[in-house]
Amino acid sequence: MFRVTRRYQFAASHRLHSQALNEAENWRVYGKCNNPHGHGHNYVLSVSAVGPADPVAGRAVDLPLLDGLVEREILQHLDHRNLNSDVDWFEEEVPTSENLGLAICRRLKSKWSEVFAEAWPRLDRVCIEETPRNIFEVDAREVE
Repeated sequence: MFRVTRRYQFAASHRLHSQALNEAENWRVYGKCNNPHGHGHNYVLSVSAVGPADPVAGRAVDLPLLDGLVEREILQHLDHRNLNSDVDWFEEEVPTSENLGLAICRRLKSKWSEVFAEAWPRLDRVCIEETPRNIFEVDAREVE
């Protein structure tokens, strides 16, 4: 079994602000990330899939298929967007990197079998690097 990880980049802005909290609570919870004008990141997205190496092709994941899926379902929706106002995935949720990783994982899982019709490869992990110090990982096996 192999785990193959592909990295992608996108730039997006967001404001961390929960409608369930008042202004003081939002500032306490999110600090400077609650700036009313938002702030941006150059995100690094890592998508990992697992599977055995194909005996003929010698690879576990068809990378052009994975790239196409990530481009269509993720990057076209997020790159150079304001996550709060431009991405309907966050109409009800705060666009934290945890929620971003979860949303990306759910979208990839929902389209995975349309692209990879065989039992392998399987989506394994989605990782969002917001900054070099802030990295968020989602185990795809735990996500519905």
